[in-house]
Amino acid sequence: MRTALAIARKELSVYFTTPWAYGVFTAMAALSSFLFVNLLVEFQLRQAEARATSWEQMSPNLHAYRNLTDGVVVPLWGIVIAITLFVAPFLSMRLFAEEKRNKTFELLMTAPVKTIELVLGKYLGGLGIITATLGTTLIFPLLLSLHGHAESGTALDWTTVLLGFGGVLLWGATCMAVGLFISALTESQMLAAFLTFTVLLPWMMLTGVAQSASEPLRSVLLYLSFDAQLHEMTRGILEVKALVFFTSVIAFSLLLTHRTVEARRWA
Repeated sequence: MRTALAIARKELSVYFTTPWAYGVFTAMAALSSFLFVNLLVEFQLRQAEARATSWEQMSPNLHAYRNLTDGVVVPLWGIVIAITLFVAPFLSMRLFAEEKRNKTFELLMTAPVKTIELVLGKYLGGLGIITATLGTTLIFPLLLSLHGHAESGTALDWTTVLLGFGGVLLWGATCMAVGLFISALTESQMLAAFLTFTVLLPWMMLTGVAQSASEPLRSVLLYLSFDAQLHEMTRGILEVKALVFFTSVIAFSLLLTHRTVEARRWA
């Protein structure tokens, strides 16, 4: 494990000494800030509408706007999940593909490092950078907590907020595991990013396909859909089946990566 942590530290130092990571941070902050402001404007409009009439006369679909947690933070996590779908492939693409392009992959294969340590080290490094990227979005609930107001005295329900952010992190960890496996298959970073996005996007959209399917296929598609598994968690509801599902996808992706790298070592 000590070797894996050393590899993870090296990966993180590479990320933080290149402009690429800071470009991703900036893009994530700029895009999420723009959409956060839009959510706030929508929240204020609905609040004004409720003051002019009453919540009872408004559609039940708009009752989420009665508080900042459901009206702003929950939809914000949905937006961050969608942005991560585009950001994670660009963070994971270099993990193995760059080693192959720079011809340092062969050196790694001859080094006295176990394959499992190499795979875990690369993954933990990727996990660190995606956590740092997603962590920048916590500034928004913090701002709401500092400047927001509610009749209960607490602007946000932090249990819901943090469970939702946990779902976002779980999604980011899953994206990095899938991206790590695809990065191990090619020496082209752009191809690795494209293939990772191509795998994750349809997987995320399975919920839409399930709506038009009949049972039992519908239940199977809903269980396999990333979006359906994340739905309750981003609303602050902890579901064991979602944890099992994402942990299984991560473990299976790391297993595939291990087998791929091991095959290259003995080729």
